[in-house]
Amino acid sequence: MAIVQGTASTGFTVQEGCVVVSTYWKHWACLFPQHGPGRKHERRIELETWQEPIVTAHPKALIRGLIHSDGNRHLNPITRHFESGTKHYRYPRYMFKNASNDILALFTDALDLLRIGWTNSSPRVISIARRDDVALLDTFVGPKS
Repeated sequence: MAIVQGTASTGFTVQEGCVVVSTYWKHWACLFPQHGPGRKHERRIELETWQEPIVTAHPKALIRGLIHSDGNRHLNPITRHFESGTKHYRYPRYMFKNASNDILALFTDALDLLRIGWTNSSPRVISIARRDDVALLDTFVGPKS
């Protein structure tokens, strides 16, 4: 951050389990134009022209950041009833939940770039459940920090 700002006004505080980084600069909004007043799901969220090639070149980084902020990986329980009895299964899947349709679209567009299959579990939830797709996400998402 100090390199981008060109000043040494970046500070940090070490706390148990994390490091809090803080900086104040009036031009951060130029680098993060989606930041603004009001609720995200009530205003337009779109990539700036200069951001599009970055996301296209690095969709894994965007997906990882979005899952770490508004998603999870969990074991989905399934119960199936057969003549021979009831079977219980659990399989891993990723879920991403957001109230902003624009942010959901950014997420699914990045998934599409990597040909990762997804479904809408509900209007605000994207689910990735196919074994190969979950395995691919596991290679770069990693545990939440």
